[in-house]
Amino acid sequence: MIRTLPLPLPESLVDTHRIDLTARYSTGWGVAAYDVTAAPSGETYALYGVHRYHWSARDDERDPALANFGYRLITRYSPDGVPLATAVCPTRYGGDARSAVADGSHMTLAVLPEGTLAASAHPDRTTLIAPDLSTVLATYAPDGDLLERAAGGDPFACSIGVTPAGRLLCVTSEYGVHRYGNSIGNIVGLAEGPLTPHSRPVVRAIASLDGAPDHQTDEDLRPHVRFGGRPVGLDNRPRPSLNEMLTPAKDRWRWDPSKLGRPAALSDESFVVPVFARTFRGGSRGQPFVFALVNEEGGMTGRLDGLHEYRDSPFTGFCFTVVADPHRHRAFHLNRYGLYAWSADGRLRARLDTGTKVFRPLTRFTLTGCSPDGDLLLVHTKQHLVLRVPVPDEPEDLGRAVEAALRAFAKERTALKKQWSPTDWHWVQPDAHVSEL
Repeated sequence: MIRTLPLPLPESLVDTHRIDLTARYSTGWGVAAYDVTAAPSGETYALYGVHRYHWSARDDERDPALANFGYRLITRYSPDGVPLATAVCPTRYGGDARSAVADGSHMTLAVLPEGTLAASAHPDRTTLIAPDLSTVLATYAPDGDLLERAAGGDPFACSIGVTPAGRLLCVTSEYGVHRYGNSIGNIVGLAEGPLTPHSRPVVRAIASLDGAPDHQTDEDLRPHVRFGGRPVGLDNRPRPSLNEMLTPAKDRWRWDPSKLGRPAALSDESFVVPVFARTFRGGSRGQPFVFALVNEEGGMTGRLDGLHEYRDSPFTGFCFTVVADPHRHRAFHLNRYGLYAWSADGRLRARLDTGTKVFRPLTRFTLTGCSPDGDLLLVHTKQHLVLRVPVPDEPEDLGRAVEAALRAFAKERTALKKQWSPTDWHWVQPDAHVSEL
């Protein structure tokens, strides 16, 4: 069923920091969505952030109305789209408060088979949270600060996906990828068992982005990430790498340095692994990218076809997400130029052109996920609303389904405005269901 969900800000947080909801984001504050996922029970979880930073604010400022701040927010919704609970997670810019949820960049969500919520971030920081957002169950993270070399400790993964059989499709990081002096997502792997508050499983590496990271030592070995029965690191990881498989040696300079997107499970044995070339400050439209099809043994079996490097470029707006419906073996991607759907063999089955009037509103949305029952989860980047779009069985009917969802979104948005009375599309809720993690 089509649903429209607001991304609420807790009233106490707005009041404590005296946030001017009418101020432009160019003044140094903002709200941004990071990820949305759904549980088999029908509940939805949204991860988003609110921050304020101004260069003139003193580092030792004690007045919360003047100090810089940052928070990660996780909201849980009922199957009917009603916000049930919001967890507030201070970041390292959140003042004196410290969250039990591991901080990091590019944070994502996943609902594990037993219902536990997993929040993962770079580098390899995974936090397990109770389904009702009441408590943090466990945190797996490397030792040291975010800016230090991520070695030691109990790290797990940068991101997690779940296959139909409940296997965990993971990305883990390595030091020295593309000769950088930090940890970058480099390994795609499958967890050989469940991730619980009491134990982390071994991750079996099936593919690598960079086959030969530089300047590693024994301290950079990941004991829980294994290839050929040995920890990944030094000279041990899957080869040939994705970079080596994707392009001839003479064109490899176009991919150096490339980056790994979040993999999506088309089935228990087949995965879409996005790989993107470098980005440039002056614009990157036309840079190469590949949505590779990889099997559970790490072999590249094909790619999602039909996209032009320039005319369908995901680099415009940095739209790098690919999602999959493993039950119907479909993959989806949304960028500023269209919404695309593929079958499991990589054939492009539908393309909704955002240059047409009816689908132009899609340029204001970001695709974040696919629910267990096949609904697409989109976030309106300006109005801070989640749109849940049911997908038909036949890709050829996708256009009609999306058109109906956009019409319903307009009506439900109007109803929410009457109910919530937002200020410049910022939705503020009382603190009855707000907790701090």
